[in-house]
Amino acid sequence: MSTIIDVAESSNPHVNEKAALIASPQKPGGWKKGIAIMDFILRLGAIASSLGASITMATSDQTLPFFTQFFQFEASYDSFSTFQFFVIAMAFVGGYLVLSLPFSIVTVIRPHATGPRLFLIILDTVFLTLATSCGASAAAIVYLAHNGNQDANWLAICNQFGDFCAQTSGAVVSSFVAVVVLLLLIVLSSLALGRH
Repeated sequence: MSTIIDVAESSNPHVNEKAALIASPQKPGGWKKGIAIMDFILRLGAIASSLGASITMATSDQTLPFFTQFFQFEASYDSFSTFQFFVIAMAFVGGYLVLSLPFSIVTVIRPHATGPRLFLIILDTVFLTLATSCGASAAAIVYLAHNGNQDANWLAICNQFGDFCAQTSGAVVSSFVAVVVLLLLIVLSSLALGRH
């Protein structure tokens, strides 16, 4: 038992065109989805480097094993206001990057949405500036700690406080890794916004 139904073809050419338009798929994510996934992965890396820089600097502390009756020789991040600024600023950068993850996920789900990308590119630029300023100021102090300044009679302290200097140098390097990743995030978001 089988039933055969004959369907006559229409002589109207517009009927077939409408059917083709209805059956066409939605815009696929394509390369914009790939950029969004890369954005999310880079944000995870920037979170690790910025929070790592902040924690490394905040835990930098060294006390020399000898002391006098009145003095104890200690180097700590809170002895330098620049390092305090560094710890707070990199913590803010890391906090922002954690809070930006949901917006990055939205760009993965909806790769053609321009609102979340524009929001992220503006805030990424602001926090890139903050990370660059705190990293550069801390790098200047770390340079002075390593080399001193003969003209100002500032002595290099890294000969005595080697562990402290190694930790602060590592924190500065980690902050510049976060700066480079934020720069890449801005470039990727600009590419995704620029091409339609």
